[in-house]
Formats: sequence, structure tokens, C-alpha cells
Amino acid sequence: MDMNAFRLDGKVALVTGASAGIGFEIAAALAEAGAKVAFNNTNPKKMEAAIAAYKARGIDAKGYLCNVTDEEQVQALVAQIEKDLGVIDILVNNAGIIKRIPMLEMKAEEFRQVIDVDLNAPFLMAKAVIPGMIKKGHGKIINICSMMSELGRETVSAYAAAKGGLKMLTRNICAEYGEYNIQCNGIGPGYIATPQTAPLRERQSDGSRHPFDQFIVAKTPAARWGEPEDLAGPAVFLASDASNFVNGHILYVDGGILAYIGKQP
Repeated sequence: MDMNAFRLDGKVALVTGASAGIGFEIAAALAEAGAKVAFNNTNPKKMEAAIAAYKARGIDAKGYLCNVTDEEQVQALVAQIEKDLGVIDILVNNAGIIKRIPMLEMKAEEFRQVIDVDLNAPFLMAKAVIPGMIKKGHGKIINICSMMSELGRETVSAYAAAKGGLKMLTRNICAEYGEYNIQCNGIGPGYIATPQTAPLRERQSDGSRHPFDQFIVAKTPAARWGEPEDLAGPAVFLASDASNFVNGHILYVDGGILAYIGKQP
């Protein structure tokens, strides 16, 4: 096998919401595989901090201010990246939010906000890059889905609805545009150790694990939380020529949670 099939030299990659956490590690991995990387943020200070963090990794990432739920801004973003770096070869729809609110307490406005960021924005981004991919004769779209693309859980009705919809959007992009040599796949992360989840992993005053930490470790055959770096290899694979006949697939990187019913009490 030609291992160069995993290289991304000369490719242009846009990773939305890649200022920190999962998105940052995915963007860094694509860059380390040879891609020219762009990312967006709505906050100038966070964008500048992210550019500095990329530079510390030896990566010349380009940051752009853009709200991915605004179609005009999305179209302008893609046009500017094409001018600065070239036509986008790889799109990673990573930007997302979650609101943990019981369904009966959630306002319709809050539900719509989650759907807008987690489902409508990937639609707008894909719609903006696909024409260029068609002209170029190839393209890779990676949607960051979730285990909630398959499972429900208390307090995340909007998030689960959005991520379930994103799974089906992934399959439909495959169905509509596969003939143009465009592959659209998803990555479904399990529970990942990021600064946002750090409070859920803090040791209690008696030295025991946080109850949610115990729950996740017990439900994961790998018996640990994932690390952002665990998503790097899958992302590079799905962005590369090595995955040219993989389309409409959701790759769950969850340590085995979805395959496991749990230990008998």
C-alpha cells in the first residue's frame, strides 16, 4: 500500500470552530499531514490566541472572523479562503454548542439556537464549498457528529436532535454528491477529556472519582476518557485519499461505548 495516500500535501482544509479542544487537534493533525489550514471564530481575541497556539506547534493556520449560522458570512468566508489559500479540498464541520436543559424547561428559542449551530451551519458550510469541490473534481467533508447521533440522554434533546440530523445530512450529501468524487463522512466522538469536561473529572475531597467520571469510565470498554488526539488519526484518514471509497459513514471514536451494554450490577 502507498502510505502517501494518507498525506494531505497541498490540500486546503477549513475546520470550523477550531480555536481549541477537538477542533484544534483535528486542524493541527491535518496541518501536520501537509494541509494548509484555515479556521473561524466569532471572537477576535480567541482567534488571535488560537493563531498563537498553532504557531507554537509550528503551524501557520489562517484565522477568519465568521458566524457559521449566517449564510452571507459563510459565503464570504469561503470566497476569502479561496482567494488566500485556494479552493477548499477539505471541510470539517466542527463548530457546535450544547445546552443541558430538561426538555420541558427549554425555551423554543434555545432549542432553535442549538439546531442552528449544530445542524443548519454544517448545511450552509457544505452548500458553500461543494460547488468548488465539483469544479475541482474531488472533495472531503467531515461532520463532527456525536454518540447522541445514536443515543438519547437526559437534558440534551436539542443536541441529540441536531446531531441525529447531522448524521442524516452526512448520508444525504454522500447520496447527492458522491458521483462528483466528493466523500462526506462523520466522526462521532465519545466522551473526550477537554478543559470543558475537566470539572467532571476532578477528584472528590475523599479522593474518589467524580460520579459522572465513574459513570463514563464504567460505560467505556477502554476504561478511560478519550483525548482530543484520539480524533487526529480518524480525521486525517477521512480527509485523505486513503478513504476515497468510504462515503456516508459515521466513524464513532468512543472507546467502545456504543458497542457495550455495560457491566452487570
